[in-house]
Amino acid sequence: MAAFATAEACDSNAELISNGDLRALQPTFKIYGQRRCFSGPIVTLKVFEDNVLVRNQLETKGEGAVLVIDGGGSMRCALVGGNLGQLAQNNGWVGILVNGCVRDVDEINDCDVGVRALGSNPLKSSKKGQGEKNVPVYIGGTLIRDGEWLYADSDGILISKTELSV
Repeated sequence: MAAFATAEACDSNAELISNGDLRALQPTFKIYGQRRCFSGPIVTLKVFEDNVLVRNQLETKGEGAVLVIDGGGSMRCALVGGNLGQLAQNNGWVGILVNGCVRDVDEINDCDVGVRALGSNPLKSSKKGQGEKNVPVYIGGTLIRDGEWLYADSDGILISKTELSV
């Protein structure tokens, strides 16, 4: 993927911003993984302190998609660790956005995937298999729908109703 600048996308798409088709997430996410800049169609998950569905989704072929995980903003345990980062890389996911925590930060930083999360926590999540997939989620001050597009770089994260021309 060619380098994508979120600031430039905001400057050149004022109409999409004003009508809500292009939204910026609140700047609360930390940057992990080797891909500092990534974009792709969104697949959503809604879980709470349980990462079974996260693993199940990352075991599928990502084909350049971004997994958006609404973990309810919980900081009490991690939803993604080094093994899942490696799984995402191996299966063609370009990025993961976690409204929650990650762990194994050094391992995630070795993976060729972009990861954004609220922070890190060494505690693992439960394994009950509860949650929903392909549902609208509310993260970082905006509603995010399955099939929309995520664009991330060092400046921030954008959500677009449709794919933007780079």
